[in-house]
Amino acid sequence: MRAWVLSETDVLPTLQYLEDPKPVSENQRLIRIVNSSLNHRDIWIGKGQYPNIVFPCVPGSDGSGYMDNEPVIMNPGISWGENQEVQSDNFHIMGMPSQGTFAEYIVADKKQIHKLPKHLSCEEAAAIPLAGVTAYRAFMVKCQPTKDVKVLITGIGGGVSLWVLKYAVAIGCEVFVTSRYQDKINKAISLGATGGVNTSETDWSKQLYTLSGGVHIIIDSIMGNTLPDLIKLCLPGAKFCFYGASGGKTDNFSPHSIFWRQISLFGSTMGSDKDFSEMLKFISDHKIRPVIDTVFPFTKLPEAMERMKNSKQFGKIVLDHSK
Repeated sequence: MRAWVLSETDVLPTLQYLEDPKPVSENQRLIRIVNSSLNHRDIWIGKGQYPNIVFPCVPGSDGSGYMDNEPVIMNPGISWGENQEVQSDNFHIMGMPSQGTFAEYIVADKKQIHKLPKHLSCEEAAAIPLAGVTAYRAFMVKCQPTKDVKVLITGIGGGVSLWVLKYAVAIGCEVFVTSRYQDKINKAISLGATGGVNTSETDWSKQLYTLSGGVHIIIDSIMGNTLPDLIKLCLPGAKFCFYGASGGKTDNFSPHSIFWRQISLFGSTMGSDKDFSEMLKFISDHKIRPVIDTVFPFTKLPEAMERMKNSKQFGKIVLDHSK
């Protein structure tokens, strides 16, 4: 089979021919991958910015395809465990150290394999797994949103943030977004957001408070020194959930601004098997479709990764394995 193999850090994966994988237990199934999609995780592994990297590896955490002629989607989370509150010590994500989806075939445990939502194509379904479940757990499970609450999503444009937007709009929330790029804010508004603010402007947090009047829920992946300003946007009793910290550490932050106003601060990573199943049901019930930025031929993975590195995308970058 054709597969993209990463052999060391700071180099691009190379397209190689590998032996087709074979199930080694009765619980495993062979899947022919039709589409996969990229995540920032694939970039971080290539840069060596991910823990416990094992080379060589076939990256890729998102994929859809066929198992015995039935269209399926795979949960990239492996060995979450029985505790719904936190993943087990054995938890890992498909695509390093185990083989990922940037290949023509993959073997997966049958409990990872789910039927495609009927309203979606394989191309659309490939845009769900890692980003979709990360967004579902952070927003739906941790924050328990209800209709008409005001939600702020920072850094709109990536896979997770857009899935949060899709879920929030489906529920009937009032959504506000931030981005350094005005065109991404405009696109988010076209998808149902009420408004947004460009964080390139020095008074962005004041603008956002004027626009929103404060929010009940914040979903963030930046943290860093934006945290104090974001906390000021929280209404009393608000919920703040972050699933990443691309902005690094936070300086000069006072915890007094959290406890006195009863603000709940959550960290969230990926999602459990239960979260994944519930997410697919929610997507099916609400007929939600993902936002796809670009579809690249399978042979053009390096170009697809370059687009993601440059933060040009709005939505998921998908690979077509037939090309």
